Amino acid sequence: MTSSRYLPARVVWVSALFALALATLAGCSFQDEKKVWEISGGVFGTTYHISVVMPDDPERLQALADGIEAAMQEVDMTMSTWKPDSELSRFNSLENQNDWVRVSDSLYTVLNKAQEISRLSDGAFDITVGPVVNLWGFGPEARPEEVPPDDLLAERLSQVGFERLMLRESPKSIRARGHLYLDLSAIAKGYGVDVVARYLDEQQVTSYLVEIGGEVRVSGKKPNGDSWRLAIEQPVSGKRAVNRIVAMSDGAMATSGDYRNYYESEGRRYSHTINPETGRPIRHNLASVSVIAEDCMTADALATAFTVMGREKAEALATRENIPAYFIVREKSGFQTYQTPAFSSYVIQ
Repeated sequence: MTSSRYLPARVVWVSALFALALATLAGCSFQDEKKVWEISGGVFGTTYHISVVMPDDPERLQALADGIEAAMQEVDMTMSTWKPDSELSRFNSLENQNDWVRVSDSLYTVLNKAQEISRLSDGAFDITVGPVVNLWGFGPEARPEEVPPDDLLAERLSQVGFERLMLRESPKSIRARGHLYLDLSAIAKGYGVDVVARYLDEQQVTSYLVEIGGEVRVSGKKPNGDSWRLAIEQPVSGKRAVNRIVAMSDGAMATSGDYRNYYESEGRRYSHTINPETGRPIRHNLASVSVIAEDCMTADALATAFTVMGREKAEALATRENIPAYFIVREKSGFQTYQTPAFSSYVIQ
């Protein structure tokens, strides 16, 4: 279900898992009777909050809400690993993946971007890591009662390798060497944000903020002429505090971290972010990475890749590629922050 309500303005918390309206900003004056309206609901196992700048028009707002809902459901039915009848799940269940299989334009787009980020990150981002993700209890399989044994982990790792997935552009098709289980959870949410943004563009909504599960894309400005303000969260469990605030009027930001989706066993924390090389949850002290890009699909995938790589390697790659990235590192003395030169122009606090 979706609902709409009037919000004069807001700051958005950004994390890997959620976005939260923080406060109404004082001193906001509206021009041309345009206001910020919010459409919110649930999708992809998380929540979404979409702010649009437009005049008071309940019928058009409801039509936008319906269109947004339909667009997100189409993404879900294409890329979910939790729905056995999704397009992705149907490919994963094929006994023979060696022959070319025609795929939709949307699935091809996401797979092609995923492979691009995999090559850029030397495999730190890998959508074929699904069997290992499931083994650790972060997918459709039940959470294990104990840490997976080495022999079972090695068996699952033998099924991983982005190089084994092949794409053909015309006609859009994919095939695999051997059998692969594809998991798009680290990129599909960002793509969903882009789909909603594209729908709003088609509907001639020029100023908006689209947030799904903490991944954000913005366009235009608020009615008072201010850019959208996004808050990067302090990466601690159990409370919410701002680490940095950035201002954006066009583009996307995604954040990945180890502090929300995890579980503990025998006093040890296991993050949902799996290193495709080792098959184990990450163990370094990089707590959070925020990445800005033109589209949210790219930002989403890069944030995950950088989280796997660790701060030093990720910062070097992001600096070399002129990628705006912000790193929060957990040190004994507290959190330390680092940012690439390309990120500095977005920071306002």
